[in-house]
Amino acid sequence: MLKEREQEFLAKIEKHKGILYKISKMYMDNADDQQDMFQEILCQLWKAYANFRGESQFSTWMYRVAINTAIVFFKKEKRKVDKDSIAHENFQDHDEGTDVAENQLAHFYRAVQKLGKIDKAIIFYQLEGYSHREIGENLGISEGNARVKLNRAKEKLKEIIKNQGYGF
Repeated sequence: MLKEREQEFLAKIEKHKGILYKISKMYMDNADDQQDMFQEILCQLWKAYANFRGESQFSTWMYRVAINTAIVFFKKEKRKVDKDSIAHENFQDHDEGTDVAENQLAHFYRAVQKLGKIDKAIIFYQLEGYSHREIGENLGISEGNARVKLNRAKEKLKEIIKNQGYGF
């Protein structure tokens, strides 16, 4: 029974692992820290899996656990963002693209890392296609508050990107 449960868990993680890479990139600035966070998220997911009752989709439950783990891990580590280290990352959660697309993505992640932990979570949920209502539910805030926080986070992100010299 445990072996079956473990295989079921691993299959679900494999299906959604790209999301875990994205969360790791959003919260940590270099490949080693990203890998550490990824492993910590996996550990927390496995520990919590016994309590997963299937009342929501696995991916929704996984996002919540992963975001909460990332926030706690980030707070615990209190690491500073190294502006240049993300360029040396080795995660491959997207298809090989052009150098321009990869540069844009790296630039985006550098900008996101400068946001506060809640703003990162809101941007992440928005990128994943969550509605304002769903963002609010996942973060324990009202739909209206989620809308306001998302707009503010987007404005902060635009300003960071502009200040980094990428411009819109």
